[in-house]
Amino acid sequence: ELRQAVAQAKQAGGAAHSAMIAEKDAQMANLQQQLEQRNHEIIKMQGQLQDASSSAGAQASKLADEVAAVTKERNSLQNRFALVQQHVQQRNMGHAAKKLKGEVKLIRQAMGMLKQDYASTIKHCQGTLLKKISDYVSSHSVSIEQYRKEQKERKRLFNLVQQLKGNIRVFCRCRPLMPHEEREVVSFPEENTIAYMDENHGQLKSYEFEKVFKQTSTQGQVFTDVEELVTSALDGYNVCIFAYGQTGSGKTFTMEGSTEHKGINPRTLQTLFAQIGDREQYQYELQMTMMEIYNEEIRDLLAPPSKDKKKLDVKQGPLGYHVPEATMVNATSADDVRKYWEQGSKNRAMASNNVNEHSSRSHLILSIYVKGMNVPTGQVSMGKLHLIDLAGSERVARTQSTGERLKEAQNINKSLSALGDVIQNLSQKSSHIPFRNSKLTHLLQDSLGGDSKVLMIVQVSPSAIDMSETLCSLNFASRVRNVELGQAKRNVSGGASAAGGRRASVAVAR
Repeated sequence: ELRQAVAQAKQAGGAAHSAMIAEKDAQMANLQQQLEQRNHEIIKMQGQLQDASSSAGAQASKLADEVAAVTKERNSLQNRFALVQQHVQQRNMGHAAKKLKGEVKLIRQAMGMLKQDYASTIKHCQGTLLKKISDYVSSHSVSIEQYRKEQKERKRLFNLVQQLKGNIRVFCRCRPLMPHEEREVVSFPEENTIAYMDENHGQLKSYEFEKVFKQTSTQGQVFTDVEELVTSALDGYNVCIFAYGQTGSGKTFTMEGSTEHKGINPRTLQTLFAQIGDREQYQYELQMTMMEIYNEEIRDLLAPPSKDKKKLDVKQGPLGYHVPEATMVNATSADDVRKYWEQGSKNRAMASNNVNEHSSRSHLILSIYVKGMNVPTGQVSMGKLHLIDLAGSERVARTQSTGERLKEAQNINKSLSALGDVIQNLSQKSSHIPFRNSKLTHLLQDSLGGDSKVLMIVQVSPSAIDMSETLCSLNFASRVRNVELGQAKRNVSGGASAAGGRRASVAVAR
């Protein structure tokens, strides 16, 4: 029964399932028909689209051809317009050029006539002017010559007044232009006048000194004007001569010179011994020291080699301000002096910097002490002569030095600044003069402080590249020239020193 029931149920279920499948098949057939219809419509639409695309492409191609034709025609028109414009311009320029040529021809004719008139006028004016100048010079030649004499006499009297006041005398010497230097900025408008063109400010600055030596001056010409000063040390005067200027300006050449061209130092000693030989009534003793001031330390250049170097300092004593511990040697002849000079020169501190590869970086001081006695009267005189070759005065920045060389340059500038301070205070007649601010000014205290004869030789370069340093040197020299030390006095004792010394002083002043 159970099996029969199951079989009946299966039969009933199978009939229902078959009916449902038949229904689904009918639906699928309907959908398939609709799909085929839609595919047919799509194929039709694709054909229409393809026909439309072909038509659009043909239209685009036609339009592009039309655009190209229009562009070609436009370019052709532009070229024709440019040709027409160029032709018009050429025609206009041709007319203008033709007209201009005619005007140039007229101008040339006028210039030719003007040149003839100008040459004739100039010739006439020159003749008239030369005649007038000749007449003027003829009528005033005596006055002109007298004026020149008066000018020369005025300068001589002015210098004499300056000497009587005890002013520091200042000479200026200009070295020649070196081969590697291109341009000069120096001129000499008048005697004993030097002028420099300050190109930074566009000004011509002139300076007047007791003597100005041009580039062509010789060592002998310089010493001729120095000789009277150095030989006064034999009469008991304190004398100081120092060369000032930047490195490479010729200081050492002026003071020392060379074998063929001797400078002030060897000529001075030669002259001193020559005059000593001529003064038969006098007995003289000459002693000398040779020192340098290097990095604010005094070095004895005549001392024998030693491991234990004494510290030297300036002191005041019977010889005035001097260095008592320095080696002092007796000099009886020029040969002695030459021997000691060579010895000291070997020991001098030498170094190199960017300004001059053989520049001395120290102050060289040659001091000569002269003791003289007038045998008939018993009068004794004590003279002192300092010959100084100062180190280069250029500013630290220009040397481009570093390390030890920079320290040297700083000490040199400090020493020269101290000298400038002393000069400034002396010119203002200050109650306190800072001599002790440097070893150099301390040693020269009785030479710069009064009762002495002092000469400064400022050395300058003519080159445009050294213009700033040269102007600094000339400005400093101008200040030095205004310093009044008072009338120089002889250092005499014994015999007829009281009356004779005064008479000698007055005679020398006259």
